[in-house]
Amino acid sequence: MMSALDTPFASFKDPTLARGLISAIEAYAPKQATLMEVCGTHTVAIARNGIRDLMPSGIRLSSGPGCPVCVTSNRDIDTVIALARIDGVTITTFGDMTRVPGSTSSLLKEQAKGRSVEIVYSPLDALRFAQEHPERQVVFVGVGFETTTPLVARAIKRAADAKLTNFSVFTAHKNMPGALEAIINDPKLKLDALILPGHVSTIIGIEPYRFLAEQYGIPGVITGFEAVDVLQGIAMLLRQLHEGRAEIEIAYARGVMPQGNPIARAAIDEVFETCPALWRGLGMIDGSGYRIREQYADFDAVRRFKPVVEPTQDPKGCRCGDVLRGIMAPSECPLFRTVCSPENPVGPCMVSSEGSCAAYYRYY
Repeated sequence: MMSALDTPFASFKDPTLARGLISAIEAYAPKQATLMEVCGTHTVAIARNGIRDLMPSGIRLSSGPGCPVCVTSNRDIDTVIALARIDGVTITTFGDMTRVPGSTSSLLKEQAKGRSVEIVYSPLDALRFAQEHPERQVVFVGVGFETTTPLVARAIKRAADAKLTNFSVFTAHKNMPGALEAIINDPKLKLDALILPGHVSTIIGIEPYRFLAEQYGIPGVITGFEAVDVLQGIAMLLRQLHEGRAEIEIAYARGVMPQGNPIARAAIDEVFETCPALWRGLGMIDGSGYRIREQYADFDAVRRFKPVVEPTQDPKGCRCGDVLRGIMAPSECPLFRTVCSPENPVGPCMVSSEGSCAAYYRYY
């Protein structure tokens, strides 16, 4: 007889299937275990669907560094603000980034002072803006994990092919596996298993995660974003723990192939190379960032403009770094709901739609 874990999904909101998965979770649950979701979309899905409240006693779901806006360091935010202050420069960026506080300002505040800041929905929109405004130097703010990096690589390639001289990119792109290694080695956090990101995994596949199981004995399951998806991923993880296994499994086969997307990875490799990157809360992690290769150096905004960046100051009392490391819940931050709110965010975890603090504020 098929278990709920083996049943093909006819509906991703099927209550009967959800109840079967909850029963499986209860059957496999150990006395104590901490599972971390490392994708901001999973954080929102867990909060919106009340999944944390469905867990058996002793099973803790912890949010991790899966929000790209949130893990962008204050130094990088300050660099973007410094670029915005250069005469003739237009910053193009996704909407969340305009509200993230830097040391003394934000892009939204700079826009209010008359700086040129435009919200776009893709790097190709930024490229089109540059083509339509040849009198402006257009800088796209490249923030994100492996999901968005290929699109930025494609925009840079197109700009190079078109010999466009007024388009460049500030790149703060990061890759996920290096951050996961830093997380599982954090002495303040004991992780038993990982709910692995669906979007990122469509690009990188399963191979980059294998070290988690093989070297550290940490099981992982790549899952989707519906309530049933998340419940299935949790049930599969708890079954691994129950059986004493540590493997990387896919519960999101409709979106993720084991080999990922070779074409997208090739686009990244052509334009970018890995480098050390500074993560909010995690510090500097070798090989966890992307920088533009020398061949495309003309499209590197920092090399082109050499902005003068103010001294970095972290917001007083903000515990975003600890939230991103999973060692505390957003509600444990002393600023949560008192000083820090979506209308008046102190840190980026309250700004981004994928931020843990924003999700807790809305759903708990």
